Amino acid sequence: MSTHPDQSNFFLKGWLAQFSAPFPSSSGEANAFDAVSKAFDIKLDAGKMLALQNDYLREFAALQHDMLMQRPPPVVDRRLSTAEWNANPLSIFHAAAYQLNARFLNAIAEAVDAPEKIRQRIQFSVQQLVDAMSPANFLATNPEAQRKIIDTKGQSLTQGMMQMLADLQKGHISLTDESAFEVGRDVAATEGSVVFENALFQLIQYKPLTTKVFETPLLIVPPCINKFYILDLQPHNSLVRYALEQGHQVFLVSWCNADASVQEATWNDYVEQVAVAAIHAVQEISKRKQINALGFCVGGTILSCALAALYARGEKPVASITLLTSFLDFSDTGAIDVYIDEMQVALRETLIGKGGLMAGRDFAAAFSSLRPNDLMWNYVESNYLKGMAPTALDLLYWNADSTNLPGPMFCYYLRRMYLENALKDPGRLDLSGTPIDLRRIDAPTFIFASRDDHIVPWKTAYASTTLLNLGKPELNRFVLGAAGHIAGVINAPSKNKRSYWTHPAQGVDADGWLQGATEHPGSWWPEWIAFLAQHAGKRIAPPRAAGAVKYPVIEPAPGRYVLVKAG
Repeated sequence: MSTHPDQSNFFLKGWLAQFSAPFPSSSGEANAFDAVSKAFDIKLDAGKMLALQNDYLREFAALQHDMLMQRPPPVVDRRLSTAEWNANPLSIFHAAAYQLNARFLNAIAEAVDAPEKIRQRIQFSVQQLVDAMSPANFLATNPEAQRKIIDTKGQSLTQGMMQMLADLQKGHISLTDESAFEVGRDVAATEGSVVFENALFQLIQYKPLTTKVFETPLLIVPPCINKFYILDLQPHNSLVRYALEQGHQVFLVSWCNADASVQEATWNDYVEQVAVAAIHAVQEISKRKQINALGFCVGGTILSCALAALYARGEKPVASITLLTSFLDFSDTGAIDVYIDEMQVALRETLIGKGGLMAGRDFAAAFSSLRPNDLMWNYVESNYLKGMAPTALDLLYWNADSTNLPGPMFCYYLRRMYLENALKDPGRLDLSGTPIDLRRIDAPTFIFASRDDHIVPWKTAYASTTLLNLGKPELNRFVLGAAGHIAGVINAPSKNKRSYWTHPAQGVDADGWLQGATEHPGSWWPEWIAFLAQHAGKRIAPPRAAGAVKYPVIEPAPGRYVLVKAG
């Protein structure tokens, strides 16, 4: 990456070109650039640009001098600081020049005078370019890949090309050995039965694993933007199996992988026909007026909407609620915020707002772009340049198993939740005419967030403690786990990894909560199981069979829906 300072304006113009469509110009690029800059109130300070260019030229000259004097600067990028990179002066120069150019381009982005939202998107786009142009990503500038070609007598290059062609056919970069897993055999293999289905979901009832079970069952609502088996990977890291082993009766929602038959489904359909329907089905099958309910990520948002409506209708369907890394307050939407603004939401609404699909591959690409070095470029280097076969990791297999969503449902979610943050305000949303007021939910609530979550920032998840159980803050319990959005949740006790924090205080802000919190080693799962047991009733004999007269067994778990691949 050898970008010269004079290219700075050209790069910025290229980034702005994606906004040019609403601003047609007959006078060429300059006028289009000016129109977009004016529309978004973007300014470039000529003095800052000149200073940056002068600084760059001075530092580049110093780099050349140091290389001639055999005094290369330290390289902080771990991918560019191995023995192979340090053994070759040309590779050292490539790494150092890339590091300098990356710093320069990021400085340009910082110097742009624009509204904060636009500045964030410019900085994000610049970082995408910086990550993409790493010399580690190109065979001509990657000494490790070159050495491997020599050591393998060209076999690594052949293997890398074959793997790249295979991924082109699949439409995504292989993050893991996908042939090592089969849904229903290696993952999503916990024994159970599908006892209800409609066009949007299947309800799975799992086979008890203990001689006595808690009388109050647990319903799990996983995120609909992914397959449910993130919560049922392999036996050693399955949250579903762990709950069963502790004596809980477990039911789980398996979402459909949306296709043309449900492309007009709405957000209210997902709440009413899935979450509400599942709650009522579990109540009827278990013959219990109250159940325990768990929602993960957007599953937690859907579950909370359903419960708020049911409480408004006079029902009290839950003995407890668990929310895992879920948004109720969307005031800080984390890294994904770079993709959410009026223009982009309006574009989605035009394309699929009245019917159509939000493709799972687009979700995957968007989330990968938030961590491109971890979820894309390191695999380009290892799989294609070095010809290394990806290892078999269940979590990454799940990550590649994408799910489509109906366009109207997705657009509503973007606008009313992310853009307008309407859910937290009583009565701004409704479900089939029933106003949604989260404060009406009246049940002990276990709220979990992950400290390094870039999808649902933990302080925003903490804000749920002020939205639920109005006037009864003692009913809300907040637990903070280590790691990120997925790894923080899927942290089984058998691994004895990471840690979590608890704090008994109520009514403090997030910073105050963390300051006074106590750290505990290991998994938070036992903490949650202890909470769940307090609201699960007495131990009884397990049901003799799955389902009920009204809910006959349809097929064995994991069911058909989870097997459908995103087209």
